[in-house]
Amino acid sequence: MEKILDVIVVGAGPSGMMAAIAAASNGSKVALFDKNKRLGKKLLMTGGGRCNVTNNRPVEDFIQHIPGNGRFLYSTFSQWNNEDIMSFFADRGIGLKEEDHGRIFPTTDKSKTIVDALRNELEQLGVTIIYQSAVEKIIHDQKKVTGVRTLEGDYLSKSIVLATGGLTYPSTGATGDGYRLAKQVGHHVTPLYPTESPVLIDEDFIQKKDLQGLSLRDIRLSVLNEKGKPVTNHKMDVLFTHFGLSGPAALRCSSFINQLLKQQERVTLTLDCFPNTSKEELIRQLEDQLQNSTKQVKNALNGFLPERLLKYFLEKLDIDALGANQMKKTKVEALAELCKNWKLSAKGTFGLEKSFVTGGGVDLKEISPKTMESKKITGLFIAGELLDINGYTGGFNITSAFCTGYVAGTHAAYHSFA
Repeated sequence: MEKILDVIVVGAGPSGMMAAIAAASNGSKVALFDKNKRLGKKLLMTGGGRCNVTNNRPVEDFIQHIPGNGRFLYSTFSQWNNEDIMSFFADRGIGLKEEDHGRIFPTTDKSKTIVDALRNELEQLGVTIIYQSAVEKIIHDQKKVTGVRTLEGDYLSKSIVLATGGLTYPSTGATGDGYRLAKQVGHHVTPLYPTESPVLIDEDFIQKKDLQGLSLRDIRLSVLNEKGKPVTNHKMDVLFTHFGLSGPAALRCSSFINQLLKQQERVTLTLDCFPNTSKEELIRQLEDQLQNSTKQVKNALNGFLPERLLKYFLEKLDIDALGANQMKKTKVEALAELCKNWKLSAKGTFGLEKSFVTGGGVDLKEISPKTMESKKITGLFIAGELLDINGYTGGFNITSAFCTGYVAGTHAAYHSFA
C-alpha cells in the first residue's frame, strides 16, 4: 500500500475505528493499524457480548457517571455525544433499544452487529485496515510527528491518532503499547489501576461460601475513608461470589476502593439492605412481624430478607435459636442496625487483566480538550481508554471512547490539510 497518508490511526477498538471513520469522512486518506487479526476484539466482549453501545442520559447526568475526570469531556460532548452515537448507528440501519438505567443495546443483542456496522463504514470510506501490525515507534522531529514505524516499514503522516486502549483483558491485545508510545514523545502517564472490577473480601461468610450466588436488589453499597466518612455510595444490585462482591454496585465502588488502598491496607464498606427505609421504621416493621408470634425468630421473620442472609445475620448476632417472644428491644435494634449498616472489609479488587476498565492514563493536562491533540507534540491525537478518564459500566466508557475518537479523528483530518 501507499506509505504516505493523511491520518494514521493506531488501534482498532471503538475509539480507533470511530477516529478513522471521522477522519475519512472529512476527506482524509486514512490507515488503521491493529495488532489483532480482526477489528474490535474487545468490543465484541462488551455488555456480556451484547455491546452496551451508549447510555440515554442528558450530558450533565452522563458526566456524573464518569467519576474519573468526566468534566474533561464537556468540550468533546459539545461536538459529538451519546445522541450522535445513537443517530450514527440508526442512520446505518442498526436497530437500538433502551434497557434499565438508560443502557442502549442493539436490538439483535449481539456485539457483532456493532462491529460489523463500523467495519462496513470503514470499508465504504476507503480506510486501509492493516491487521496484525504493531506500531513500534512514533517518528517525529521533537516538535511534530511525521509518521510511525512498524516491522513492515515506516508510514508517513502529519496526523496520528493513538487509540490502543488500556490494560484490561490483555488477550484482546491490550498490553499497554499506547502508554509506551505516548511516553516516547514526552507524555506523562498517571498511575494505572483497575476500575469497574469485582471486589475481594475474605471474611468468614465468603470463605465458607454461605452467601455465594446470592443476589440482592437495590441495596446501597458505600465506601468509607479512614475517618469513616463515605466517599461514594451506589444504590444498585450486588452479587455475592466465592471471592467477594460483584454486580453493578460493587463494580462502581471499585475505583474508589483502589484509590483508598494507595494509602491504607483495607477499605471499609457498608451495605444497607433497606436504603429506602429508616432504621426507626425498620425496627417498627421487625417488631410488627415478631409480635404475638410463637415461632422461632428465623421462622417469624420469613420473607423479611433472603433466607440465607437472614440465617447469617441471626447467627452473627447469636439470636438464631431464640423464639420471637424472646426478642428484646435491644436485639431488634441490633438486627435493624446490621440490616442498615453491615460493615465489610475489602482487601482489594481484581487486577487490571480481569477488570473492565483501566483507571489512570495519559495526563489530561497535556491534551487539548477541544481537539484531543497533544500539547507536547504537534499532530499527535490521543483518544479512548489511553486517556486518564474512566466511567461506570452502563455504556459510559464506550461512549467516552467513541466520542473522543470521533473528535480526535475529525481534528486529525483538519490538521492533515492545514
